[in-house]
Amino acid sequence: MEQAINRVEAEPEHTVEVVVHISETLEEQQRNNMVVALENDDRIFSVEFCPSRCHLMLVKYDRDQYSSTDVLSCITGQNVTAKLIGPV
Repeated sequence: MEQAINRVEAEPEHTVEVVVHISETLEEQQRNNMVVALENDDRIFSVEFCPSRCHLMLVKYDRDQYSSTDVLSCITGQNVTAKLIGPV
């Protein structure tokens, strides 16, 4: 019997996840566009909106290369009003 070995990508130790509150009500396409724009930055590992609270965004990033203020600036640069809530 053969065993399959799957490689599990571990997150670097310097990964931080923060919650950001988006003030505007965004349509699904606007949220998708924002996620894609932020994920194009190599210092951001993942971006997602909370399914049941689509005004909250979870952002994982490299704390050695980015700060929470940088993440917030990147989000507000998408022409939305946002506030940093804090780490997860």
